[in-house]
Amino acid sequence: MITITVNGEKRKVQKDATASDLLSELGITPGGRVAVERNREIVKRETWDSTIIHANDVFEIIEFVGGGF
Repeated sequence: MITITVNGEKRKVQKDATASDLLSELGITPGGRVAVERNREIVKRETWDSTIIHANDVFEIIEFVGGGF
């Protein structure tokens, strides 16, 4: 296990996990309106499966939700 930060909170994930694995662990559907940032750089959706998470990475994950009046 390695330690990373996700949206300001420390979290443990499996070594060699990918950004897609992280989204799945968080219960986030990759097909939705989601933005992933790692270490202040946007991670392109097409690379989520190949983006390996490293110890001390800092992720910001944003889900866009529609709605209104």
